[in-house]
Amino acid sequence: MNKKLNIAIIGLGFGAEFIPIYQKHPLANIYAICQRNKEKLDEIGDAFGIAKRYTDYDELLKDPNIDAVHINTPIQAHAEQSLKALRAGKHVACTVPMATTVEECRQIVAETKRTGLTYMMMETVIYSREFLFVKEMYESGAMGKLQFLRASHQQEMAGWPGYWEGLPPMHYATHCVGPVLALPKAEAEYVSCFGSGRIDENLIEKYGSPFAVESCHIKLKDSDLSAEVTRSLFNTARQYRESFDAYGSEKSFEWTLIENEDSVVHTGEIPEKVKIPDYAHLLPEEIAPFTTAGVYDDDDNQHLSFIQGAGHGGSHPHLVHEFIAALQEDRAPYPNARQSANITCVGILAHESAMKGGEKIKLPDFTFNK
Repeated sequence: MNKKLNIAIIGLGFGAEFIPIYQKHPLANIYAICQRNKEKLDEIGDAFGIAKRYTDYDELLKDPNIDAVHINTPIQAHAEQSLKALRAGKHVACTVPMATTVEECRQIVAETKRTGLTYMMMETVIYSREFLFVKEMYESGAMGKLQFLRASHQQEMAGWPGYWEGLPPMHYATHCVGPVLALPKAEAEYVSCFGSGRIDENLIEKYGSPFAVESCHIKLKDSDLSAEVTRSLFNTARQYRESFDAYGSEKSFEWTLIENEDSVVHTGEIPEKVKIPDYAHLLPEEIAPFTTAGVYDDDDNQHLSFIQGAGHGGSHPHLVHEFIAALQEDRAPYPNARQSANITCVGILAHESAMKGGEKIKLPDFTFNK
């Protein structure tokens, strides 16, 4: 396949960031956009010159000209909308997380197997410049044997839409789980997680989750490696941080503690601050500029996740290119449906473990690549 793929973007808050990337990708075309609010829909459609507009997702899926959908809606809608798209014959890219239950993840994996269609969870951290820097160092052999991985995602969610209030921290853990599995291209075999502290009483009632912080150990399948991830959402003093550290026998990488400071590479016992380069050279030249610029270029037009996530490490054009390239080359993207389920289910089962006092819980077989 080398014809341009017709893409529809669902959800135009954060989702609008991806419109110009798809428009400039040499093998993609933004064919349609979907937003329930017609005023917002027309505003975005007019701004980007997109004629095909839908306020009803089910109507959009009936359009035979759409090859794939990119879903950027609230997390509770991800699984249902992904399943509907697959059943309508559309490939799916979906923002994180894949789903909110293990059963929903299982259904998506089963549907991709039944239909032969492609699913990719659009996890930003594993395409950030920081991750690409560590990946390059690891795959060159410079790190030696990988010994341990650690990641954290700490974020204050006060003021976000109501469905976030009281969310169990590990239910939105893909930003820290993703990199510790993606670097060694590993799968989580089982998890054990502890909750710590307590959030405000009025926040607990919505999901029945009391913990301010959840910290999870992950045993990697068919490996001597384990990883640790930490997550907080409310009542925990910390600057926003999506981070990961990777420890090797020869070199180790530690994420900066404070935003805009330099990360550190340790060679043996010698530390060195490093400037992380951009990785735009890995992209088609038409979309390379989007590692440093996008829709949200000014303070008055920025989605909160983009501001807090420091531009998501320049990951957006890499995500788009991986999805489009996988479809064009008839191969699986990273992460594919099973890998996305493994990453997502780590968080879901980690919270279950925390509620059971740290009980060890195995990942289901459908999350392993056969």
